[in-house]
Amino acid sequence: MLVLIQRVTQASVSVDEVVVGQIGPGLLALVGMEPGDTEAHIRRMADRLLGYRVFADESGKMNRSLGETGGGLLLVSQFTLAADTASGMRPGFSTAAPPHEAERGFNRLVEICRQKHVSGVETGRFGAHMVVNLINDGPVTFLLRP
Repeated sequence: MLVLIQRVTQASVSVDEVVVGQIGPGLLALVGMEPGDTEAHIRRMADRLLGYRVFADESGKMNRSLGETGGGLLLVSQFTLAADTASGMRPGFSTAAPPHEAERGFNRLVEICRQKHVSGVETGRFGAHMVVNLINDGPVTFLLRP
């Protein structure tokens, strides 16, 4: 599992020009599921998403987590994140989880995050063509692995 997080002042995701998820200040997380991602990987990633310290404390240092700030979390499935780009001029997708496995894992991540972060967890729509809008705060962007 790979998750690209971006600290945002706001973010939204639309399908067919209809907003299906949006947050104010918080984290946008693009989620790429890989074959073999386990329940342990998913739980660890949920903990990392909610506990990763990327928000400023009173001294201006990145020392506060999403859980501490109560910001929003927008989870967007993105199978292209798990693409094999090591060679050639076209990505390969054998390194991404098959759709049924990826959807199950993504939904489980959403479920765990919603249980642990009642402040607000929004999502895109799995498998849909989505338009993601964001205002990156910083910019602050990190690639997380479980």
